[in-house]
Amino acid sequence: MKTLYAILFALILTSCQQKEKVDLLVTNANVYTVNENMEMAEAFVVKDQKIIAVGTSEEILKNYEADNVLDIEGKSVYPGFIDAHCHFYGLGLKEQDVDLVGTESYAEVVSRVQKFQAEKNVNFIKGRGWDQNDWEEKNFPTKVALDSLFPNTPVALTRIDGHAYLVNQKALDLAGITAETKVEGGEIVTENGMLTGVLIDNPMGLIDAIIPEVTPEVATKALEDAQRICFDYGLTTVNDAGLGKETILLIDSLQKAGQLDMRMYAMVSNTPDNLDYFLSRGVLKTDKLNVRSVKAYADGALGSRGATLKEPYSDKHNHFGAMVTPVDQIYKLAEKLAATEFQLNTHAIGDSANVVVLKAYQKALQGNTDKRWKVEHAQIVDVKDFDYFSNNIIPSVQPTHATSDMYWAEDRVGPQRIKGAYAYKTLLEKAGIIALGTDFPVEYVSPFLTFYASVARKDVKGYPENGFQKENALTREETLKGMTIWAAYSNFEEKEKGSIEVGKFADFIVLDKDIMTVPEAEIPNLKVLSTFVGGKQVK
Repeated sequence: MKTLYAILFALILTSCQQKEKVDLLVTNANVYTVNENMEMAEAFVVKDQKIIAVGTSEEILKNYEADNVLDIEGKSVYPGFIDAHCHFYGLGLKEQDVDLVGTESYAEVVSRVQKFQAEKNVNFIKGRGWDQNDWEEKNFPTKVALDSLFPNTPVALTRIDGHAYLVNQKALDLAGITAETKVEGGEIVTENGMLTGVLIDNPMGLIDAIIPEVTPEVATKALEDAQRICFDYGLTTVNDAGLGKETILLIDSLQKAGQLDMRMYAMVSNTPDNLDYFLSRGVLKTDKLNVRSVKAYADGALGSRGATLKEPYSDKHNHFGAMVTPVDQIYKLAEKLAATEFQLNTHAIGDSANVVVLKAYQKALQGNTDKRWKVEHAQIVDVKDFDYFSNNIIPSVQPTHATSDMYWAEDRVGPQRIKGAYAYKTLLEKAGIIALGTDFPVEYVSPFLTFYASVARKDVKGYPENGFQKENALTREETLKGMTIWAAYSNFEEKEKGSIEVGKFADFIVLDKDIMTVPEAEIPNLKVLSTFVGGKQVK
């Protein structure tokens, strides 16, 4: 009898045990935790913006209660996506300029500019997104039409990759640019001794100097616009590849005021003023902002033939591209940053630029085994130079660059060098990890296009049938890691985000279909149903 009473007492005591009150319960889900073993789960618990338990729905509902219980109804949940290389602030600013993405001819570019100015009537016309490689006439455009239509209004139209301007005569005059103007690290394009209006890489700075400064109000709206777009696509952290001091401090103030929820890893643009300010103060780290890296440029872009190659371009006689930053300055910068806690993240497209950066990194990092410096793009790499990559020299790549460039890339570099181009699988094998991004607004924001380009190596029309250099495609698991935990690792943030695990921020997304099992052709059209940052729903 005593035994029976004891059992009944134990049952009553158990039934009376209080469940822990928390902020959010996520249940009945198909959770990709992206933990070390890529384990699946059904549910997890959020309290004070962080995940405190992961398990089955039964376990979670037995031990926890919340006013906010989210029944996912079997949909798939993933860690919030991280874009490892983008231009978040630039995306927001672009929303306020002429959108030239997708133009199929120069005539269409001019038409869009005319329509924009008729509606806005601005004092300085800016636009971005043209790409002569998408037109039937693939030569660079000239300023003739812009001079005729806008003789008294300066116009500056940025190429899709951000490495060339097309400007009109008014802008050239304001900048003091003539056919005799010389600037190292780029090209002021002329034909028959006359300016065409095209400026490649460093000469663009002369135009930048005359563009009206962005007011704090405009900058704030740009950041808010970019956040809205990115949350819609399930991005919860963005790595902005090059920001000035004032913009970074604005972001910090907006985040602290609760106006900006996006988590940001901000790369400091490599200027003397920026470096003096941030290096003297050390790493700036909050829950939403991480400033611990410097963004440098080794060369330009392949599309505008500014990328620096070891041998001449296959489609332009005796042309090698140009180093945007001189070789000795790259070595000096690497040596300087190696003595600090800051990472060096360097844009390198051509095989010559890549080996310069890799050798500079190797020299500067001797004896430093956990600096996690990044080569941004690592686009054309000489086959014999891949061995420089490691988990301390990390490739940060953008899969949609491969599928955007595949139509003409071999024209630029020829059949041999193309073998070391967009070689993501090889880079992963050498480094052990790979960080994936988009480079938006150079490419579209959608991480689903990134995922698709990574695994399929095709454009959205399914071309080419067997994939572009398919041997360098990544698996779906590798791609998911590259957009979550590996990207977090590259930011020194793997202990706080990148997976759905206890102790990490509750940054997660819900998709309409399972990106890991859906037919490959459906990946580009997946939709984000909801986005959460720190357990707060932001979409």
